[in-house]
Amino acid sequence: MFFRPVLLACALALAPTVVTVVTTGVAHADDDAQKAKSVKEESGQYLDAEGNPTYMIKGDTVDYYTYAGYIRYHSDCHVCHGPDAMGSTYAPALKDSMKHISYSDFISIVAGGKQDLGGGKEKVMPAFGNNKNVYCYMDALYTYLRARAVGDMPRGRPPHHEPKPQAAKDHEKECMGG
Repeated sequence: MFFRPVLLACALALAPTVVTVVTTGVAHADDDAQKAKSVKEESGQYLDAEGNPTYMIKGDTVDYYTYAGYIRYHSDCHVCHGPDAMGSTYAPALKDSMKHISYSDFISIVAGGKQDLGGGKEKVMPAFGNNKNVYCYMDALYTYLRARAVGDMPRGRPPHHEPKPQAAKDHEKECMGG
């Protein structure tokens, strides 16, 4: 499944409020070991040893979910966080910050928003828990950004991707209400 139901409920519960995140845990202490342990579910999505969504890149081909993350990132996130998660004067480079953000923290931040106050600078990320174009694709966004963060995904649109699995089609139809 594209997005864990328990986390979706958590994301929707957080949506009306903004949470302040001070520090986060490391998502994957040893990324090479995690990639070696990734498994592909029937849905076509890859999971790491902890059951978190992860990516698969073989040559110039990425898994479908990482490709979908690239597409959704560039439709909803790049305006603030810059193309290819490189950052901007307005928002941080996610290719750097995602090195230290766990899956659950990512869900919490995107769904509920984030405030960093101090030093005369106020940085506020709005909550996206009510935006179907974002929350229906949280796993895909996470896998794309993780691949960028650890350096496995180069800049630019992936030249090739696995076909869209039926599970992704079903989830999209259900989540988007169509």
